[in-house]
Amino acid sequence: MTVLVVTGTGTEIGKTVTTAAVAALAARQGQSVAVLKPAQTGVDEHEPGDAAEVARLAGPVTTAELARFPEPLAPDTAARRAGLAPVGPRAVAEAAEKLEADHDLVLVEGAGGLLVRFDDQGGTLADAARLLNAPVLVVVQAGLGTLNVTTLTAEALRARQVECAGVVIGSWPAAPGVAERCNLADLPAAAGAPLLGAVPEGAGTLSPADFRASAGSWLAPRLGGAWDAVAFAARAAEPW
Repeated sequence: MTVLVVTGTGTEIGKTVTTAAVAALAARQGQSVAVLKPAQTGVDEHEPGDAAEVARLAGPVTTAELARFPEPLAPDTAARRAGLAPVGPRAVAEAAEKLEADHDLVLVEGAGGLLVRFDDQGGTLADAARLLNAPVLVVVQAGLGTLNVTTLTAEALRARQVECAGVVIGSWPAAPGVAERCNLADLPAAAGAPLLGAVPEGAGTLSPADFRASAGSWLAPRLGGAWDAVAFAARAAEPW
């Protein structure tokens, strides 16, 4: 993978922390990494955005934003309300391709879910991924409701002939219930793709040094880590 698109099944589910973990592992392996945030919403002009948070946690990476809109809304809506030009899928693809020329890995982190509108033409992150011919990593919730939205996201990717690289649970609870434990087995079937990790809740509050040291235990070998889905499910099934 030279370009990996990171999306989620909703907002506030761990996309940025997951992106940071992937970036940290790639950087640890000596790869040059770039993180592209096409549309940053809900952040004022001088506040750090998601790309800056990835750099804080992961270490030295190149960061880029294409647009920033102050209200925490879908990119198209936020751009319209701010009176600013939206960012379309082609602009996203072109920016990623430029970064790809100078980096081993480019991570493109979306806003919200896969089909959130980027512009008034209905362009989405899925369209950008298709233009890039890039796989999409889907960050999902751990508990009830996740199977439905994971299935819908995976079906949307298949309908557009975009590869789903796998799914990562963006915030694994310290005390998982029966739904969370069952979802470890059911999520791959829902996605039609492997479960590639489980990031513990609160991971983003770790110090950068602790975050980088721990990231390999959260993500599977395909993402540069040592996380094993079978062993993790066995531990999760133990009484707590």
